Amino acid sequence: MARQKTKYVCQECGYQQVKWLGKCPECSQWNTFEEQLATPTRSKSTSQAKAVSLTDVPLNTGGEIRTRTGIPELDATLGGGMVSGSLTLIGGDPGVGKSTLLLMVAGRLADRDLPVLYASGEESVEQIRMRAKRLGVHSDTLFLLSTGHLEDVLTAAAKLKPLLVIIDSVQTMSAEDLPGLPGSVSQVRGVAHKAMVFAKQHNTATMLVGHITKSGDIAGPKVLEHFVDTVLYFEGDGRSSLRALRAVKNRFGAAGELGLFEMTSTGLTEVPDASSRLLAERNIGVPGTAIVATLEGSRPMLAEIQALVGPPGPATPARTCVGVDRSRVLMILAVLQKTGVPLHDRSVFVNVAGGLSISEPAADLAIAVAICSSFNEQAVPSDYVVLGEIGLVGEVRSVPGPILRLKECARHGFRNAILHESLADLDIAGLRIQGVAKVAEVLNRLC
Repeated sequence: MARQKTKYVCQECGYQQVKWLGKCPECSQWNTFEEQLATPTRSKSTSQAKAVSLTDVPLNTGGEIRTRTGIPELDATLGGGMVSGSLTLIGGDPGVGKSTLLLMVAGRLADRDLPVLYASGEESVEQIRMRAKRLGVHSDTLFLLSTGHLEDVLTAAAKLKPLLVIIDSVQTMSAEDLPGLPGSVSQVRGVAHKAMVFAKQHNTATMLVGHITKSGDIAGPKVLEHFVDTVLYFEGDGRSSLRALRAVKNRFGAAGELGLFEMTSTGLTEVPDASSRLLAERNIGVPGTAIVATLEGSRPMLAEIQALVGPPGPATPARTCVGVDRSRVLMILAVLQKTGVPLHDRSVFVNVAGGLSISEPAADLAIAVAICSSFNEQAVPSDYVVLGEIGLVGEVRSVPGPILRLKECARHGFRNAILHESLADLDIAGLRIQGVAKVAEVLNRLC
């Protein structure tokens, strides 16, 4: 009997090697190689696919078939609703509320007599039923399935013909014809691929739950995010009840859209007016704070940037950042030092109030103003909003979508906005726009 060939596969990135290695040369992780049976490759292709001229392909004038989930914040993140035959991957930290959100979606659809299949490899049907009762979900068209075998899920879905199939989670499911344990690279890739094929063939919307690794990525091979249609990240810092649902990939809409929720004892509650929620506990007249109008996808939001500058000391100063990119804060500190604000021997702490994370450079100017305000112990006027990117030579740059941002500022009662001088001619009712070119100009006006 011929000996079966084996290979070693990295469980973090999917890199393959003929022998075991202690450290993966691709992702530099230690002790991640697992022995698996090597599957033979086909020597001759049997595909009958043929190329078709672009003009011979009929246009679907109706566009994608979308279904509203009944949760407007999720619909906005998906680009207008759930697309039939789409495969969506939802990732997030344990306990952030992924399963709660999807069970609420299943309940809203089932309440409209639309069949939904919720398959879990982590909970029994009794446990899901108890959570559904807490969320107020009760419908005869919501079907539950507790199994770790993907074949059971696909068989039930083929029989029930649901509008939506939820698989919670992709790391706990296994396919019988694939090697490895549930959660391994081969299983995760294979389970997601089979789910994608089923979704396209049966025109059934499918949502997969994905666990998050310590590095913040969805566990499993990166190819998992490549062949799904939509990738959503459910974010929460553990300190706040606020949850952010962010679309990082969307074949049927704009990536970068954001939905906000708040975790309560009865489940997730939508936060349609994010600015009011983020500024609800704002302290007016306190040094070290500044307001910025950030843009998440097409959604403007006002957020409070907080900064604390400590007294000078002999020890190495701390640089702590929560909700903002640390590298950009270090760059801003270097620009402020060059501008004449001595921070080399002082600890600096920067935080975005409310648990929101801001990644766009439009918050640079607000961060600089908050730091300078704390340094000089002088509060920024409460009706001011500052927004702009800071360059390495201390210049202020313009930001995309200024009209959306400024209208949001005016709607919440702000009367003055400082931004790049090229945008000073914008006319927003109730808002006085002040244009600047250098960071030093802003600091002289406000700090």
